Amino acid sequence: MSMPVLKLSPGKRAFLTGTLLLTGTGFLCRILGFFYRIFLSRTIGAEGLGIYNMVHPVFGICFAVCAGSIQTALSQYVAANQKRGRAVFHTGLAVSLALSFLMAGFICRHAGFIAEHILLEPRCAPYLNLMALSVPFAALHACINGLYYGMQKSRVPAFSQVAEQVVRMAAVCGIVRCLQESGRPITVTLAVWGHLIGEMASAAFTLFCLAACPPCVSSRTFQKRTGSGPKAFGENLLPLMTLALPLIGNRLVLNLLGSAEAIWIPNRLTAYGLSSGDAFSVYGVLTGMALPFILFPSAVTNSIAVLLLPSVAKAQAEKNQAQISAAISMALRYSSYMGILCTGIFCLYGRQLGTSVFRSPSAGAYIRTLGWLCPFMYLATTLGSILNGLGKTSATFLQNVCALCLRLVFVLIGIPKTGMQAYLAGLLISEIFLAFWHLSTLRSFACFRWNAAEMIGKPVLLLLTGGWLTKKLWSLSVSRFHGSFLEPGTALSFFGTALQIGMLCSIYGGLLLGWHLLKRRQKS
Repeated sequence: MSMPVLKLSPGKRAFLTGTLLLTGTGFLCRILGFFYRIFLSRTIGAEGLGIYNMVHPVFGICFAVCAGSIQTALSQYVAANQKRGRAVFHTGLAVSLALSFLMAGFICRHAGFIAEHILLEPRCAPYLNLMALSVPFAALHACINGLYYGMQKSRVPAFSQVAEQVVRMAAVCGIVRCLQESGRPITVTLAVWGHLIGEMASAAFTLFCLAACPPCVSSRTFQKRTGSGPKAFGENLLPLMTLALPLIGNRLVLNLLGSAEAIWIPNRLTAYGLSSGDAFSVYGVLTGMALPFILFPSAVTNSIAVLLLPSVAKAQAEKNQAQISAAISMALRYSSYMGILCTGIFCLYGRQLGTSVFRSPSAGAYIRTLGWLCPFMYLATTLGSILNGLGKTSATFLQNVCALCLRLVFVLIGIPKTGMQAYLAGLLISEIFLAFWHLSTLRSFACFRWNAAEMIGKPVLLLLTGGWLTKKLWSLSVSRFHGSFLEPGTALSFFGTALQIGMLCSIYGGLLLGWHLLKRRQKS
């Protein structure tokens, strides 16, 4: 008797394939990024990382205005109007590049003023000019990625991330070698050059792929159906910008609030009693060492979120409520599974990770504390993407603004009194607030299943079981080495920690799979 073959619809197959591809390349990029972060932390130091992370919000604001929002609008509009994909892309690209050149020129002309009066750190001025040059390249590859996402073809965007990381790492290593051979000092300029080179590499890769294998119909067929030139530009500009302008406004406000947070944290730490150098070092440890660990597993949830937006937008255009409900239930379930697992990993092994990777006990302490963010952060990411796909961008904007303002209250009032502990508490409270507000809003627009025992109780129980089994199996397997893998500072300490995490993930995943197979058998 032959086994039944599971058949998936083309849309679901494309979604699952895209998610797996983005997840795989996302993990690869994050692994490469970890090595890059470790390398930077040992070349420019924690204070250098802190200064670099002060400059980066300026790029974030530019990207929000001229690239990220237009990418999302392209993805959403092309998903609902795939035959117009090429003309819509040309319109979005023209607007994006025009804005990017304007913003890059403005930053280069006023770098000194921005550094001294806005970032409150004159040392940032020389780095802003280099950062501004990366904006047009970011706009180019963002628009190309938006076209591919809208066509539900995620291969090019996925591999562009890998190209960006590989070229950046190779270039930075080459620059460091040249500087060392010439005896010149290594400064924060190294990190900014790495950022610029990475954006250039990503833009070149996506542009080559677009020229070699465009994701839509042929140019001749396309021109017959939709026209081309200035008329097509005018026809597509209004609907595209109708989608993009609210996103630009939303992301601009959110990035301004996020930038204010980045600027005020070192400033408030000096009010707490730290010197300027110590304040930037603490900020660098948090943002350059601890947070990348917390964000590492979000490659899964981010991939789901990116692909959910056009998928949900298309389902809504087709008035397919069943598909929307299924997407929401899937997002809730897997965000919960992933977030609870990551909380367990960072709480159990956070101190060992910080000590073995960055040689920083404070980074380990931050990782362990920030681990509690994971379920709420991953849930908020996926639910926010679904709300945007349903056209509820105003709701997500308001909720994100309120969450950021809540964090700023902890920054401005709490940090001068209790230091970074106030900020960590603000992060957790704001993410809980945001996740549950997104969930409440979604319930008023769509019907979906929410089973607390299934989505929270089950993964917590399986995590506790997996943690206990991991501890027992690890104790048995390394007893002959007298715990040498676990000793901080040994050459194998990170290797041992990574093996334990891999063991826990395997057991947890196996238990989840077994649970679902048993449940399916009982139903049949």
